[in-house]
Amino acid sequence: QVQLVESGGGLVQAGGSLRLSCAVSGRTLSANDMGWFRQAPGNEREFVAAIRWSGGILYYADSVKGRFTISRDNAKNTVYLQMNSLKPEDTAVYYCAGGRSGLWVRSPSEYDAWGQGTQVTVSS
Repeated sequence: QVQLVESGGGLVQAGGSLRLSCAVSGRTLSANDMGWFRQAPGNEREFVAAIRWSGGILYYADSVKGRFTISRDNAKNTVYLQMNSLKPEDTAVYYCAGGRSGLWVRSPSEYDAWGQGTQVTVSS
């Protein structure tokens, strides 16, 4: 059974950085496109970033472009989200997701595996 486990969330001041990790088990990561989503209270789950199975194609939401970087280490079956210059509006629960290669990366319904989420809180 596939399992995705996020870690690295926490409380940080505005302008600070965090690095989220997503460890994948039960599935060969190299065969999957992977994404990060976030959900703030009262809001829908929104796309943050995604990376194709090969690692060569990256996607970002406009709100995080230039500040966040997604990467993957297929040998370690782990996906990362480096978050710099954090803003209070980045506060949310961040979720890692995985799915078939070639999926529509911005749509949550395209992914068939999800982590439990990790809280990121940015104070002003």
